[in-house]
Amino acid sequence: MIVLAIDTAGTGCYAALYDSDRDAVLGVAGADIGRGHAERLMEFVDAALDAAGLDIKAVGRIAVTVGPGSFTGIRVGVAAARGLALALGVPTVGVSSLAAFAADHRTGAPLMVAMDAKRDEVYWQRFAVDGSEATPPAIAAITEARAIAAGHDGALAGSAAHLLRDGAPQGTDSVSIATVARLGAQLSPENHLPKPL
Repeated sequence: MIVLAIDTAGTGCYAALYDSDRDAVLGVAGADIGRGHAERLMEFVDAALDAAGLDIKAVGRIAVTVGPGSFTGIRVGVAAARGLALALGVPTVGVSSLAAFAADHRTGAPLMVAMDAKRDEVYWQRFAVDGSEATPPAIAAITEARAIAAGHDGALAGSAAHLLRDGAPQGTDSVSIATVARLGAQLSPENHLPKPL
């Protein structure tokens, strides 16, 4: 199955084509643009298709990041994914940015992903050693999130890690578009509807 993956949840705007039968990324396009996702997304989708040497009609599923992240960016990505899926008659799935980040940062230990939500709040979620969700995604005040992190026996990663644990590195929230594509190929369309998280 050919998966078209879209990520507009952060400052980046990315698209990729992935062949799940071969576990191969066929083409990627995008850039860290900050703003202007609506103006650039389809350009990057076309460039990814060109890099893969595929026509849009080859796509069998569309995967899109649903956040947390920039609400405006997420709406752009979700709307584009839904529109393309409707036009092509293919399913679409929403991929959590927290789950994609966790998949990119597996350490062999339980992982707590913490993203800075601004306004003294943190998006967070815990994942087991095997990458499965140990808790649902949540938002909490920094003080509450610090207490949650103190009770977490494992690794801590993400842009808010340094806010929750002394000595933790200040990371980013960037996710790999290839990871979004791989997760999107595995998820059930019935249980992972593309709507903002």
